[in-house]
Amino acid sequence: MSRPIIAILRGLTPPEAVEIAGALIDAGIDRIEVPLNSPDPFASIKAMVDAYGDRALIGAGTVLTLSDVAQVKAAGGKLIVSPDANPDIIAATKAHGMQSFPGVLTPTEMFSALRAGADGLKIFPAFKLGIEGLKAVKAVLPADTDVYAVGGVGPDDFADWIAAGAAGFGMGSALYKPGFTSDEVASRARAMVAAYDEAVK
Repeated sequence: MSRPIIAILRGLTPPEAVEIAGALIDAGIDRIEVPLNSPDPFASIKAMVDAYGDRALIGAGTVLTLSDVAQVKAAGGKLIVSPDANPDIIAATKAHGMQSFPGVLTPTEMFSALRAGADGLKIFPAFKLGIEGLKAVKAVLPADTDVYAVGGVGPDDFADWIAAGAAGFGMGSALYKPGFTSDEVASRARAMVAAYDEAVK
């Protein structure tokens, strides 16, 4: 069962990439992004794709330039997540056959991103929009829009966000911080998966 949780591995280094990815996948989280402000992110992405590309959706976060998009594609990534909704980035992502999840906060940004071809929306920072704000915008967004809540969201409130219309979540430091061992990541991932499964019962 693939759960709509994207692990955000900010600060990940290539030597630990495969082990950390394996810990996440074994725990039930098979969507992984390496923010491009991490050390040598394309090497980490390539290592994870080579090891687990057939079992996981792997790509990059904090994608800001067309060159970034091309390099993620060259590394074998299939997911592009951005902090903003740049139509050029979205178009390039789709032209390369990858999934696009741009960061948005306002209805104008949301609809602009969808018109540009985004596969889903990353509400960021989600705590600024809030659960009531998500309910309001979901009432006007196309019914099939996948909205991921990222920033200030945790397992304790998964159920409330899902009830408001969230399709999934992006989880960063609650899953991984530089220095965490694969065992720590696995333990945190298992707890998060359990919380998600409970929230969608």
